[in-house]
Amino acid sequence: MVTLMETGSLHFYLATIWFVLWGVLWAVYFMLDGFDLGAGSLMPVLAKNEADRRAILNATGPFWDGNEVWLIAAGGVTFAAFPYAYAQMFSGLYMALMLLLFALIVRGVSFEFRSKVASETWRKVWDWCHILGSFLPALLLGVAFGNIFQGIPLDETGFSQAGLFGLLNPYGLAGGVLFVVIFLMHGALWLTIRTTGDLKARAESMATRIWPVLVVLTVLFLAYTAVATQLFSNYFLYPVLFVILLLPVGGLVLMRTYLGAKKYWMAWASSCVYIVGTALFGVVGIFPAIIPSNPNPGNSLTIMNSSSSVLTLEIMLVVALIFVPTVIAYQFWVYKKFATPMAETDIHY
Repeated sequence: MVTLMETGSLHFYLATIWFVLWGVLWAVYFMLDGFDLGAGSLMPVLAKNEADRRAILNATGPFWDGNEVWLIAAGGVTFAAFPYAYAQMFSGLYMALMLLLFALIVRGVSFEFRSKVASETWRKVWDWCHILGSFLPALLLGVAFGNIFQGIPLDETGFSQAGLFGLLNPYGLAGGVLFVVIFLMHGALWLTIRTTGDLKARAESMATRIWPVLVVLTVLFLAYTAVATQLFSNYFLYPVLFVILLLPVGGLVLMRTYLGAKKYWMAWASSCVYIVGTALFGVVGIFPAIIPSNPNPGNSLTIMNSSSSVLTLEIMLVVALIFVPTVIAYQFWVYKKFATPMAETDIHY
């Protein structure tokens, strides 16, 4: 753990700043890529014909690759700011991360390859590649972060003793289920914004049905978290941190309120608040660890024993202050340009 002497050092302050940025990057990635993962997962339920399937793909087509920039940024920050934690993730979580990357690659390819051959069988194959490439990342991300929140069995050298099947424990799977439902809700709300007609009505109905499931799962997951993890320790130590829980709670209430009022943009924005609040709740709970160790907390990889040098963190901070606003400005333009309901003439086959 972090000592009193370390907390007064420049290294500690820089490492803390990068820990916060690390958490924010993951939260933004979940918020943005979550809706296209959710929309893709809903395709077999919502799409009744070829026009519906094409509309769902077009609803996320201009955004998915830009959204994954935040995944690359989160991985890059882990590598550069916390290299020892990055090394552990790509050793102990190797199979899970490879499955995640493979699923994302297949999904990306499906956008382009689906229309290359005028064959119904060909389109069905790539549709299912898209569906599985959307569902599996949602599940795997939830399992991975569920295990991080719970703590991974690390040895004295900081490497995991759990294989792929060791990650499929009850709490990890609970995190996977929660992430899937969160993204399904987020994707359904996005489709109410981007689509029209019967597909829009089905997306709205689906979001309405998913919402109570999400509420129940959120409450159950919080209760399970209190029993199975040490995530609440920081909150009991500093009760003011419980304010963070207002974000997911408020997001849940508002997304249903706005959905009922047919204010779809506001409902989706409320879902964004819920996702960011949920992610930050977990990140704040594990601080100062990047990867907590369970059952031996002394083996945890923290912001101090896994971070880069002071000079590296300083240079990275300057680069981030220049380029992150640039990426935000670009994505703001993309959403402003394309995030409107699609007319039938906008759907390309």
